[in-house]
Amino acid sequence: MPLINRKQKDKAVDEGGDHAKKDKVKFSKRPANTAFKQQRLKAWQPILTPKAVLPTLFLIGIIFAPIGALIVWGSGKVTSITLDYTECDSQAPTDGQFQSLPGDKYDYDLATSSSVSSSSITAPTWSFSNDSSRAVGERARCEIEFEVPYDLGKGVFLYYKLTNYYQNHRRYVQSVDTSQLRGSAQSASTLDGGDCKPITSQNGKPYYPCGLIANSVFNDTYPQVVLLNPSNGDSNQTYNFTDKGIVWSGTSKNYVSSPGYPSPTDALPPPNWAERYPNGYTDETGFPDLASDEHFQVWMRIAAFPTFRKLWARNDDEIMSSGRYRITIYMNYPVKQFSGTKSVVISTVSWIGGKQPFLGWAYIAAAILCVVLAIAGLLRHLIKPRKLGDMSCKSRCLHDAQC
Repeated sequence: MPLINRKQKDKAVDEGGDHAKKDKVKFSKRPANTAFKQQRLKAWQPILTPKAVLPTLFLIGIIFAPIGALIVWGSGKVTSITLDYTECDSQAPTDGQFQSLPGDKYDYDLATSSSVSSSSITAPTWSFSNDSSRAVGERARCEIEFEVPYDLGKGVFLYYKLTNYYQNHRRYVQSVDTSQLRGSAQSASTLDGGDCKPITSQNGKPYYPCGLIANSVFNDTYPQVVLLNPSNGDSNQTYNFTDKGIVWSGTSKNYVSSPGYPSPTDALPPPNWAERYPNGYTDETGFPDLASDEHFQVWMRIAAFPTFRKLWARNDDEIMSSGRYRITIYMNYPVKQFSGTKSVVISTVSWIGGKQPFLGWAYIAAAILCVVLAIAGLLRHLIKPRKLGDMSCKSRCLHDAQC
């Protein structure tokens, strides 16, 4: 065996080590030595000193306070009248006479600029009648007379309000087929396997529109609001509400006039639409025109809270003069079975929308909190200031167990 001298052996070891170092560098997971990968980029690191924090708190308070006051002022310009008619069929007289509503069944939320007091307003009265000879959907009639203490408008809105109604329930929210509403004729088997459960089909025929939301559409109606005995001596005057323009712009494009089924008899109306379509869809009745039914479109935009109100009609052109009015209500929608209530709300609007001062008071509360904290911090800084970066405080805390 040939002998290898010491120099050759050392050279071989050095060459092997160099190769190992090169391989180690080649396959190393260490990030490259750059400013980005080594996190050495220039950055702003604010130091929360009293000179920076205290003016900031004062500035937030100065900005938020007038914003909140402006929102509260705008909300205070709104007038709303709420009339709860849930118990009209059981508590109102049925002999044609009118009786005062209980105090908890109505509410006057007047504008803050008004000189009228809610306690000075005559209580609303109601009357109920149920006549089977009337048309379907108009048999149970509730009439309420109420005062409008001063002129309202222009821009008067008529809402219906429901309580204890959980439209935000997950199963309820999912129970709809948007493709069917847009004109795609879904078969019974497709709906049975889709999201519309449990309102999908019956006897092999699909429901149109399917789902819980469409099946439970609100069907109380408010056909007439009349001013009684106007001050000018004329006969009773009808205040004209319209149900056009009550949905958001662009909503109607999600609905069609014809669902795409070959014949109206190929689909069924939802079970709760039985009064409206007692014989189902026929060639005479055709399908409901959902593209122009704005009440249906309003209902399909589900509410986030169990107490909500939805727009029924509006009048943007006429002033609602002060006086006593009578509103006719046809009661068809059941709410007692889930301990809910239903009300009619007549309201004006301002530049901020409806009467909702919560946002304004939230701004004011935030402003007050910031100013209080700023004053407390300023007093603390003036009475017992602390030198910025005073390391003696840290060293003292390290040796003092009670620090």
